[in-house]
Amino acid sequence: MANCKMIYIVRHGQTDFNLRGIVQGSGVDSSLNETGRHQARHFYERYREVPFDAVLTSSLKRTWETVEGFINDGIPWEKHPDINEMCWGSHEGKLGTPDSIEEYQRIKNGWGAGQLDGRIGGGESARELGERLERFIDHLRTRKEERILICSHGRAMCGLVTLMMSRPLPRMNELRHSNLGLWLARQEPDQRFEFELLNDRGHIPEPLKTDQW
Repeated sequence: MANCKMIYIVRHGQTDFNLRGIVQGSGVDSSLNETGRHQARHFYERYREVPFDAVLTSSLKRTWETVEGFINDGIPWEKHPDINEMCWGSHEGKLGTPDSIEEYQRIKNGWGAGQLDGRIGGGESARELGERLERFIDHLRTRKEERILICSHGRAMCGLVTLMMSRPLPRMNELRHSNLGLWLARQEPDQRFEFELLNDRGHIPEPLKTDQW
């Protein structure tokens, strides 16, 4: 492990919007619900002894609420809008409908086929998402800390992990994410990222495990 940087990436805890099937995206700044707070507490209890040097979150409060225990411990904290959730345009703040779900699946499938300019609800394209995630990865590679905790969002995390794996962005559709799922990566001296955990939820008791998107 000498000269390797360890990067812990988690998705935020559950919100009422997740529970109710309401689209959040980057334009909805929701808070964790009771389940989400319990999930966050279990993650904190499991990983509180890791000597994190920095906590990086998106600019949306559901991420920093998720890692608040580490922030309260005095670990340096930064907000990075480049890892905000994708913008879902006109769908944000609304309950999914058959038409909006069909649009989501159609454009998402298009991303998987390399059609990265598709926009759901007139929001952000996958190409635009990829550009800001690449910018964040470039920044991440330059950091000198040995242990970094990152909290982001579902679709943004799928893109982030895919690009960190040096895979083309269309392959982000292959990844699944869960509230408080942990992705653990090791940054090698040659700047490659090698993942040791993929959406691990071993720290979450079974009744609190959810797959709400």
